[in-house]
Amino acid sequence: MPELLIELFSEEIPAGMQARAAENLRQMVTNALVEAGLTYEGAQAHGGARRLVLSVEGLDAKAADINEERKGPRVDAPQQAIEGFLKSTGLSLGELKVQDDKKGQFYLAVIRRTGRAATEVIADAVPDIVRKFPWPKSMRWGSGTLRWVRPLHSIVCTFDGEVVPFEIDGIKSGNVTRGHRVMGAQAIEVRRFEDYARKLHKEFVIVDAHARIETIRAEARNLSFAQGLELIEDEGLLKETAGLVEWPVVLMGSFDESFLSVPPEVIATSIKTHQKCFALRHATTGKLANRYLLVSNLVARDGGKTIVAGNNKVIAARLSDAKFFWDQDRKVKLEEWAKKLDAITFHAKLGSQGERVQRIERLAAEIARTIGADVEKAKLAARLAKADLVTGMVGEFPELQGLMGRYYALDQGVDPEVADAIRDHYKPVGPTDTIPVSTAGRAVALADKLDTLVGFWALDEKPTGSKDPYALRRAALGIIRMILETQARIPLKRIAIVAGRSIMADQLSKAVEPIDRRLEFLRLTGDLNTEGAISKNAANSAKAIELLREQSPESIPPQEWEMNRSSDLLAFFADRLKVHLKEQGKRHDLIDAVFALGNQDDLLMVTKRVEALSKFLETDDGKNLLAGVKRASNILKIEEKKDGRSYDGDVNISQLIKGEEKALHTAITQAVGQVRRALREEDFEAAMTAIAKLRAPVDAFFERVTVNDKDATFRENRLRLLNHMRAATAEVADFSKIEG
Repeated sequence: MPELLIELFSEEIPAGMQARAAENLRQMVTNALVEAGLTYEGAQAHGGARRLVLSVEGLDAKAADINEERKGPRVDAPQQAIEGFLKSTGLSLGELKVQDDKKGQFYLAVIRRTGRAATEVIADAVPDIVRKFPWPKSMRWGSGTLRWVRPLHSIVCTFDGEVVPFEIDGIKSGNVTRGHRVMGAQAIEVRRFEDYARKLHKEFVIVDAHARIETIRAEARNLSFAQGLELIEDEGLLKETAGLVEWPVVLMGSFDESFLSVPPEVIATSIKTHQKCFALRHATTGKLANRYLLVSNLVARDGGKTIVAGNNKVIAARLSDAKFFWDQDRKVKLEEWAKKLDAITFHAKLGSQGERVQRIERLAAEIARTIGADVEKAKLAARLAKADLVTGMVGEFPELQGLMGRYYALDQGVDPEVADAIRDHYKPVGPTDTIPVSTAGRAVALADKLDTLVGFWALDEKPTGSKDPYALRRAALGIIRMILETQARIPLKRIAIVAGRSIMADQLSKAVEPIDRRLEFLRLTGDLNTEGAISKNAANSAKAIELLREQSPESIPPQEWEMNRSSDLLAFFADRLKVHLKEQGKRHDLIDAVFALGNQDDLLMVTKRVEALSKFLETDDGKNLLAGVKRASNILKIEEKKDGRSYDGDVNISQLIKGEEKALHTAITQAVGQVRRALREEDFEAAMTAIAKLRAPVDAFFERVTVNDKDATFRENRLRLLNHMRAATAEVADFSKIEG
């Protein structure tokens, strides 16, 4: 079947934009084709240094004809209405059909729409897509009006091997492309993707980005192996280098061994950031080698010697800078670096980095006591954790923050566990990252993230929709992972309140003069008594509340933070935990059923309840009990609505006249006691086992007992019994939220 080939050829496209741009091209073109009534078998898009390419296979040559039926007015409708309908359809009265319905006869227009040819659709769609293409950044050039990521030179557009003619800002579509900038031909005629890719390959262009990546990977591994070295894999760098070249050639360079005195991460980061080169290590020792790999876009006549020599010079200069930073930074103690944090603003309304470090230290000590970490080590790690932010090395390579703090700490004789905690306190920075290795590290990491969350919650700067400029969702997920992966019992609400009070204390300590002025204002207005205390009436007045708001962080009175904002923050944690558990395959309805109990403070307990409930509902007892509880809940809901009352009173044992209702009451009483005992011991599986014992008496009750008995006394007592059963199961979860 026919094939559509599109190539948009330009100056170099930034490597980070290529993959997204190729996917955008595929989606925009195929959507336009489908909207026009065309179908296709498959589409593949490719992004490269100088071109975006799309191939759509099995594309219809013409859209199918469509018969559209449009119902018109009644036959006896006013003439004006009939004429309006004829005008809208473009038909004459004789071309309309007459059909019957319940209300009489009406006109029916059958409009035949002829399907458009694919070439016509393509010629209209592609120029519009090019003009509206969603580049993150675009530019204009020359005297034209077209905006593109870089100057657009040519457009290939063929359908079934023939050119689809159109023009965009003076650029006419055709069937001619270009090969490699240096080694390839500058005019290559193409018809379909197969010969397009083959001809370009002969002219030193690999169209497929994945093929370029694998070429670089294979050559890099082979070249390293030949020298007894190993490639330090970096998928991000592989993708980036593949986007910088059309014909990748891997070469090996070297640098002076004296630079190996610098931490290996610094060397790897330097050559990656500045030269897009790969670091190597010795296969036997695992230590960093004084060799590196670069990816050239050229098969050089001298085998790449000139290219390597040029890179060696640049890398030597870069590593000299890194070594200078390393040597100079170590001359200053971390404690001295930390003092400079007072001059760096963390947030205009949350103080300096120095103030934040003090809060983190206090909070880390509190958390350390909670999780059994060494309190003094946690405090020291928190005090030094941010010190490397003001060093020369981190100023040059911000991605090394934390890591350099560890190196400087070890160099200055700091306890290794404290040094590791300094390195790890940012962890986990993503879903694939690990959590801190030590308890002290986890205490500092938790404190760091909680201070951030509480601070921005106090400012009411919470994530909204897709916007999360302070990465608060990631911080919450990091806390959740540390709690679950270490089975830590952390009372989040209490810790959040401690953090909130710490933030407010910092703000109040800086507002002495404003507070004095406000107190004087209160004296003058009679709202402050002679002992200097706010009067009872004033404390409850809108004016006093407003004054309090002005003097605390975004000025929330302590009681408001503890009652409202902390609860809101816990709800945020609950939402993040739901997302985390869903990603692990946990059922959303079971998560909601457990969260409905309101136990959001202890995330580990919530997770264990969800796991136990999931296992329970996989059993026959669980499934049948769920059905029985839902039946009871439905009956109660109907009867309570009908009667306008609830049935939450005690069951009158003397009115239980049938054996099945007596057995159910006994089973409920026993189950509740066993469930509560198990929950106190946090044995959630035992709690589920206890509640499962209700299955048989519930089945028997519904089989032999009529709830809505003619005797009103028996009816009310049985409804109370069902309410007791619902309450008993609610001890472990809200069964009404469970599907099935």
